[in-house]
Amino acid sequence: MLAVEGLETAYGLSQVLFGINLRVEAGEVVTLLGRNGMGKTTTVSSIMGIVPSRSGDILFDGKPLRGLASYRVAQAGLGLVPEGRQVFPNLTVRENLVATAASRAGGASSWTLERVYALFPNLRERAANYGNQLSGGEQQMLAIGRALMTNPKLLILDEATEGLAPLIRNDIYRSIQALKAEGLSILVIDKDVRSLTRLADRHYVLEKGRVVWSGTSAQLASQQDLQHRYLGV
Repeated sequence: MLAVEGLETAYGLSQVLFGINLRVEAGEVVTLLGRNGMGKTTTVSSIMGIVPSRSGDILFDGKPLRGLASYRVAQAGLGLVPEGRQVFPNLTVRENLVATAASRAGGASSWTLERVYALFPNLRERAANYGNQLSGGEQQMLAIGRALMTNPKLLILDEATEGLAPLIRNDIYRSIQALKAEGLSILVIDKDVRSLTRLADRHYVLEKGRVVWSGTSAQLASQQDLQHRYLGV
């Protein structure tokens, strides 16, 4: 579904990505792992067209995305849950959800307010509250719900559970598991390796803008030395 090949990105004279290669197949959950500052968010931002890349190919359903404006990338079927949530603080929960809604999927599989509320019951209870009146966990639920309302073919979550309490983190992972069960393709950035190895199919580890390892959850879970080298604090 998503194929990134030889992706290179720089901020001015400072190059950040050096030939990133990754793939996400239909129905897979794939992760980008690595310490802070290794290029994970830049990779996602380059895929989404938020940060222009210097070279490489980004193909989605076989169609090139590199060089497209970010709104065109979103229209192609990629939904982003950005780092820091970035919900609209002066809009209600309901208004946040409908603001960017699109019906690309069609039929019973389309994401609607009711489907989002069923996935995140807290949002139904808080539908009339403004974005800045929500807890961090509720804001993350809202950010995920807002992305789902665009009816994406691929959902990208940047720092899916950063700063959340353990119980809320578990709720977020349960929602990702439910989305996977429905066949949605998902690319996740997060630091909870133990939870991610239970959830994801495959993983890519980034170090200084390069993919230094890729493999399955079973392979990652068995390589404690690799986790310590590239993912430990």
